[in-house]
Amino acid sequence: MTTARPVNVVVRALQLLRALNREPVSTIDTLHKHTALPKPTIVRLLRTLESEGLVKHAPQYGAYYLTAEVNALSSGYHSEPRIVEASAAIADALTQALKWPVSVAVQDGDAMIVRYSTIPNSPLSFFHSTINMRLSLLTQALGRAYLAFCDPLAQQALLELLAQTGQSDAERAVEPAGIRHLLAQVRAQGYALRDPRVRPESSTIAVPIFEGGRVIATIGLTWFSSALTVAQAVERFLPPLQQAAADIALALERLG
Repeated sequence: MTTARPVNVVVRALQLLRALNREPVSTIDTLHKHTALPKPTIVRLLRTLESEGLVKHAPQYGAYYLTAEVNALSSGYHSEPRIVEASAAIADALTQALKWPVSVAVQDGDAMIVRYSTIPNSPLSFFHSTINMRLSLLTQALGRAYLAFCDPLAQQALLELLAQTGQSDAERAVEPAGIRHLLAQVRAQGYALRDPRVRPESSTIAVPIFEGGRVIATIGLTWFSSALTVAQAVERFLPPLQQAAADIALALERLG
């Protein structure tokens, strides 16, 4: 019995799915780098996978990400693509209404990492993109919102990890004795603000995203400091930001 030759198009599709599983959001260039497949081939395969509901296109980035449908193929589907899938349309709608850029981040070791951003949809931003940007748990609003709403054991473990890892000048400026007071304040008020010593030309407000009673991500909005005071921003942005976080939690529940 002769060994059947592999079907090249199937092999290439599997290579592409594996590459997509490496990152929550992948560009054509990233996929080309990981697979060495020609870009026209990648585009054709992505369109096929998209037609089958396995992949979704984020047009503003020219990027793609896996959907929950891959659960039917493998147990390797992890939580971060679900965050992108659940939050993308909600974050986009928030920026459409408020104009300012919105970001969704998840915890990654001793930092938060941005997994979705509406910067391409916003006329008001300092950056071209913040996707995959790592943000401090101690000084950034998205990090503080996560750290403050962790359960006590997780919070303690993260604080110990931060004490052992190299910190930036801004992080070292946060007084160790004041960290727990700061986190308690964030938890009490329901939102976090970026340390004003970090990029003072802009400010960020962030709130937690929960699933099953556990914080799994954060969502934040950034504005120019010269446009609004913190008090004005909290009054204007906190209610819709909290509603967006609640809507994302419902979307995650529907995804299962």
